[in-house]
Amino acid sequence: MLKKLFGLDKKKEEVQLPEADGTDVIYSPADGDAVALSEVPDPTFAEKMMGDGLAIKPENGTIVAPAYGEIAQLFPTKHAVGIKTVNGVELLIHIGIETVNMQGEGFEAHVEQGDKVKPGDKLITFDPDLVNEKAESTITPVIITNGDVVAELDKQEGQQVKAGETTIMTIKVNA
Repeated sequence: MLKKLFGLDKKKEEVQLPEADGTDVIYSPADGDAVALSEVPDPTFAEKMMGDGLAIKPENGTIVAPAYGEIAQLFPTKHAVGIKTVNGVELLIHIGIETVNMQGEGFEAHVEQGDKVKPGDKLITFDPDLVNEKAESTITPVIITNGDVVAELDKQEGQQVKAGETTIMTIKVNA
């Protein structure tokens, strides 16, 4: 009865993922500005030590799924999430710089490991003011962590982006 009262008896809508076709379109995970990784104030990201990609300077505290895929990892501190796309590209969305030290404070996850997602599905919400106060930056790198599967990468940096709508990368995977 309590489950019904609080809506806990409702099952999550099952996302149907499209078939792999060799190309992933990656949409922005946040509203804001898409910038080059070189603008990220952390050498791990700026020097592409974790992989190639780009970063978003978010305008608000909502992070959405950038592609069709499955949640491969949700960090316990909820400051980062890993998604494996339908074509096997592994994306890391890392909210802010030095946010791991916040130990999850100000972050709320709306997905869990194993969930299937489509572009625009809410993944994580966070308090941008708290991140600005307690961490170095809210800039959010979007990294391809398994670059060995990438045959071609087209990045659209230097543009205003809308979460779940604006294309920021097109990735063709190796056949």
